[in-house]
Amino acid sequence: MENSTIPSMTLSPGQLLKVHHIALNVKDMKTSRHFYGKILGLHELTGDEVPETLVELVAQGKVANFITPDGIILDLFGEPELSPPDPDPHRAFTRAYHLAFDIAPELFDQAVEVIRKNQIEIAHGPVSRPTGRGVYFYDPDGFMVEIRCDPL
Repeated sequence: MENSTIPSMTLSPGQLLKVHHIALNVKDMKTSRHFYGKILGLHELTGDEVPETLVELVAQGKVANFITPDGIILDLFGEPELSPPDPDPHRAFTRAYHLAFDIAPELFDQAVEVIRKNQIEIAHGPVSRPTGRGVYFYDPDGFMVEIRCDPL
């Protein structure tokens, strides 16, 4: 499905609406929850605030969700067996999982097509969840990026 107002091989400036969430892998969930929630004072999502797709993982203690003052969600994913590429954080960025961008629901399929037409391998998806749709792929340096939208 081509849209004459949008180049077929790129997304136009302004189509990605905002950063939706940042996901970090953490070795010790209890310590990380304390750091982000108590020390930095971010609000931890609980009860009905937790996205439906994450309720079970949150209940199991595998995921924690915080919201930044400007509304970006910080997702912590417990990965106790994950070792960083380098234990010295001054030499290696070790814990980022992915960066997620919002797009309008009516432009989601077009974004997937842009990814495919540029021969970018899709790592996961497109997926549909109660919270919307998403597609995951890697940037040129191997960092995972997600484009997601709310449900129609």
